[in-house]
Amino acid sequence: MQHEHLQRLVTVKMPFGKYRGRLIADLPGDYLNWFARKGFPAGNLGQLLALMQEIDHNGLSELLTPLRNKKPE
Repeated sequence: MQHEHLQRLVTVKMPFGKYRGRLIADLPGDYLNWFARKGFPAGNLGQLLALMQEIDHNGLSELLTPLRNKKPE
């Protein structure tokens, strides 16, 4: 896991579905778990969703708080 991946969780928005427009980091755990059961989309989006599901599942969402407050360079 790289810092850039974590930063993308708080900047990339969900492009489709019920939670379209919501930041990946703000997606509900149930929705992330649904993807884990059914299969994550291919590509970068799927990787981000899988990473966020792992973070959420392990109760580590607070790790993203400093990144939310960081101004882009």
